[in-house]
Amino acid sequence: MAINRLKGKKILITAGPTWVAIDSVRVISNIASGETGILLAEKLRQSGAKVTLLLGPVSACCLNKKLKLVRYKFFQELKEKLIGELKTGRFDAVIHSAAVSDYQPLNLYPGKVKSDLKNWKLPLKPTEKIINLIKKADKEVFAVGFKFQPGAKKALLLRDAKKLMQQAGLDLVVANTQADNKYQAYIIDSFRGVSPLFSNKGSLASGLVKSIGALIR
Repeated sequence: MAINRLKGKKILITAGPTWVAIDSVRVISNIASGETGILLAEKLRQSGAKVTLLLGPVSACCLNKKLKLVRYKFFQELKEKLIGELKTGRFDAVIHSAAVSDYQPLNLYPGKVKSDLKNWKLPLKPTEKIINLIKKADKEVFAVGFKFQPGAKKALLLRDAKKLMQQAGLDLVVANTQADNKYQAYIIDSFRGVSPLFSNKGSLASGLVKSIGALIR
């Protein structure tokens, strides 16, 4: 009988979009649903893991009560809560599937900008790369990242995912894309290379749980 190596493991998952403020009522966001992270949280719970889910501004309907749910909305909230959790040293693995904002306004406008402006330029600057902070917060944690490149061909997708793995010191990377209305994903690790193609989020989540279970200490 195979040993369930995930039973009792403490796993932290980020999921969903992030907001960055423009003024007191407007934000920049993205269309991430959090579906993959929620699927992973449930499958890992079913495998006996103790899961903490950091979930962005999407519906949390019907989540299992055995999952520890921590909500965030804004980029800075996600960063602080993720790093704060990791610095406790409680977690065996972190899966960073949240769609983090890449840019933020150069300046935050006080109050609400008038809605009758005919021409409004919004200068942007890059946000900090949260994924690069994971191993700095806990160098021992098993770290999983995601690289999403819409419409990317396989060779480019895998190249960029491997670059992310090296840059952030990750143990696994999910390389995923949406091309020709089809979902495509691969799991990359430094031991066995590249997995077969996953054609939907459910099969990817199952494959990722299996990969983590095989590699986690």
